[in-house]
Amino acid sequence: MDLNFFKKTRILDGGMGQELLARGMKPNGTLWSAGALLEEDNRSLVENVHEDFVKAGADVIITNTFTTRRVRLRENNIEDKFETLNKLAGEIAKRVKKKYPHILIAGGLPPQNTTYSADTRDESEILNNFNDQAKILDPFVDFFYFDVLSSVKEIGIAINSIKEFNKPFLIGAHISEGTSLPSGEKLSDIIKNINSQNLLGLILACVSPENFQRNIEDIKKINCPFGFKLNAFERTKTTGGYTNNFKKSSSGNPNEFLGVRKDLTPRKMSEFAKKFRDAGATILGGCCETRPAHIKEISKLV
Repeated sequence: MDLNFFKKTRILDGGMGQELLARGMKPNGTLWSAGALLEEDNRSLVENVHEDFVKAGADVIITNTFTTRRVRLRENNIEDKFETLNKLAGEIAKRVKKKYPHILIAGGLPPQNTTYSADTRDESEILNNFNDQAKILDPFVDFFYFDVLSSVKEIGIAINSIKEFNKPFLIGAHISEGTSLPSGEKLSDIIKNINSQNLLGLILACVSPENFQRNIEDIKKINCPFGFKLNAFERTKTTGGYTNNFKKSSSGNPNEFLGVRKDLTPRKMSEFAKKFRDAGATILGGCCETRPAHIKEISKLV
């Protein structure tokens, strides 16, 4: 794969988990998007969502692997399905690429413990978790995408975990609010402390348009292709943490405790995207509550 791929404006897909729920997937514990892989009848939903994002203009689709990490499967008593579910996610993405050969598949490697908070576990445990997932996805993907990571430590470990595959990677760092990662570190700390060989770019993942705006000058200084996956949640920082709130959720839908913004219509989100593109962003995409209609509007900017 060309390491300069994201130096040209490219469109990423939108949010898989929330789109699956919007299309009728029934919640199952805290499995979220992984729930659609469990039952054969639901797997076509994942393929249809991928395909609809491509039809809307996405150049890249990300495997449906955000909640097929070991810890999430373990808390739902199905860790024995780890290999099966990750392989299914890769196979489904590959089927879509067979129909649309021009697209690329990003192997989504999520935070291996909790969401929106730094992983403080032992480094070897985190590395093994990343590597286990990457090993299954490797045959299906063009590059790896570190999806919504919250610390420099996690990003560095994720990079080390995929060395054996010799594939490029895109960093998706998360900032819930302000200008610091949940770990307290700055965006500039990432590039200073990682091996940037095979780096495709750096984006802010699952952030509001306003928070991307707060961080745009800092991300521009990193001197590599940059961009975003914007969400339409009201917040990503919650009292008691994401995981605890999800476990207490009565609906199995994160928007119960994160809220949904009504103002971020496809056109409004595209207006934000245009502003950021004009400031130099070349990686444009959506995250939670960003639907194919949003991606269609954003794709008009290319």
